[in-house]
Amino acid sequence: MSTQLDLITIGRVSVDLYGEQVGSRLEDVSTLAKGVGGCPANIAIGVARLGLKSGLISRVGDEPMGRFVLEQLSREGVSTRGVTVDPERLTSLVLLAIRSESSFPLVFYRDNCADSALSEADIDASFIASANAILVTGTHFSRAASAAAQAAAMAIARRANRKIILDVDYRPNLWGIGGHGAGESRYARSGRVTAALTPHLSLCDLIVGTEEELHIAGGDEDTLQACRNIRKLSKAVIVCKRGAMGCVVISGDIPNSLDDGIVGHGMPVKVYNVLGAGDAFLAGFLSGYLRNESFQNCIRYANACGAFAVSRLLCSTEYPTTRELNWYLEHGSPQEALRKDERLNHLHWATTRRRQPEQLLALAIDHRSQLAELANRLQVKHEKIERLKELAVQAAVNVACRRDGFGMLLDGTFGASALELASKENLWLACPVELPGSRPLEFDHMDSLATDLIEWPTAVTAKCLCLYHPDDPPELRRAQERELLRLAAVCRRQRRELLLEIIASRHGSIEDDTVARVMSRMYEIGIYPDWWKLEAQSTAAAWQACADVIAREDDLCRGIVVLGMDAPLEQMIGSLRLAASAPRVRGFAVGRTIFGRAAEGFLSGQMSEEQAIADMSDRFAALVTAWNSK
Repeated sequence: MSTQLDLITIGRVSVDLYGEQVGSRLEDVSTLAKGVGGCPANIAIGVARLGLKSGLISRVGDEPMGRFVLEQLSREGVSTRGVTVDPERLTSLVLLAIRSESSFPLVFYRDNCADSALSEADIDASFIASANAILVTGTHFSRAASAAAQAAAMAIARRANRKIILDVDYRPNLWGIGGHGAGESRYARSGRVTAALTPHLSLCDLIVGTEEELHIAGGDEDTLQACRNIRKLSKAVIVCKRGAMGCVVISGDIPNSLDDGIVGHGMPVKVYNVLGAGDAFLAGFLSGYLRNESFQNCIRYANACGAFAVSRLLCSTEYPTTRELNWYLEHGSPQEALRKDERLNHLHWATTRRRQPEQLLALAIDHRSQLAELANRLQVKHEKIERLKELAVQAAVNVACRRDGFGMLLDGTFGASALELASKENLWLACPVELPGSRPLEFDHMDSLATDLIEWPTAVTAKCLCLYHPDDPPELRRAQERELLRLAAVCRRQRRELLLEIIASRHGSIEDDTVARVMSRMYEIGIYPDWWKLEAQSTAAAWQACADVIAREDDLCRGIVVLGMDAPLEQMIGSLRLAASAPRVRGFAVGRTIFGRAAEGFLSGQMSEEQAIADMSDRFAALVTAWNSK
């Protein structure tokens, strides 16, 4: 029977809330980063990022945290067919602080949580049989109902001739040993836990744990003796995780020394947070094991994935993708603290950010100074600009018809209410940060980029217009670049996408390579925009030069959108037809060409609201038609 999935994991899933103030007690942490956690969920996400098809069997609450888990699993490509929404219980939470390289205060909030109520009713035999392998965890043998669920899944998998993997995943306080405050504890001897695990060992093909976890599985605090005890019951391959020392794989008889097994040495990295590192390790190991690769390859993947995890803050959120892992295995890193390796950080960001459509067709009405000047000239209150922007949202909605790939650029000065309206629609959204017309670049009404942008909705892209010519005086270029670097750093820290708009034509001559030279300089200083917004190029050669820069510097860039520069509609249509045939150009973000006539008419009172909406809709639709006729 063919399988649809490579792996189904069973058991814990939580929302992890990790303190961002390193060195603080958990009592003193002031901000928390959020991600999906729990050993089985971490592994399911980890293997999905490495190209395997995975699923999860667990439970979440019928509340925002449960929906967050389901949405994140889906974004990661993990099947949620086996995740039950529990109407009576809450999704479990985990709180953690980083005190030092060896101290990680940790609290599990799991009192009657959703995943702990897993039962045999949650086990679908056809779902189990749809996977090449299942993974069960030691923690879910701690309760009778969840133990019965895992035992049922193992029996189904064995009858279907599927592989069975046990991650010992021993947390003493999740077995009721040590109390709530002992979340950081990794080991406490317990005959009760050993007895609970023992009946299941014979069904396993792969058993994975730290030395302490193998002690609890094998019932002996001598690692080799514990492995011998396991071997008496099971023919499973045993993988012993040894932290910074790497790991040992034992596929046959237990040797006289761990060093006589198949040894994989750890990666020399600086520890930031060890929580979740074992799950990343196992995801890496399984990415080779489930493809029937050699143990040596499995070990390489595992140790590298573990190195990524200990070098970063969160669990599954920080696990590497195939692109990132392959780069690290081939090139290594000059940084022991991998979280400081800018190349790896960019690969991680660009391969884990939210998926978006291949094209972007946007109505840009983030204009502030131009519309304020128009309102002043017409002697109308600025509140009417706010209404104009709300009408523009309706025009965009009319054209988009809830199709993917449409968007808007709106500002917070006159467009706050329009942004709120647009956020309820299926529209990509961006908001400007620059002070209009500033050269060198300044940020608009922002005392602190970090504190201002942290309040924006997560999905809103930061858009920045920079008036930059490659032949500008060095002092001006340095001033502009300094601000752009600040912005890029804040966007990456907050996991916010950046659209960088470059206008060069206002401050120098334009040749076929002018804009490409600006782009090259941005990459040279370490700025990697998610999107470029560029003025329409006059030749195919100029567009090709821009595309060549992206191909050379960042093939993961989402692409280029064309800006309008207040061009007449027919001229803009011609420009789009040229751009649409160019590589890396993914659409447009046009403003005054679409809304200019309606703005004049509506603000002056010569157009009704309905007429303004119709005019903007017609002009936006004309550009969409021109783009789609490529």
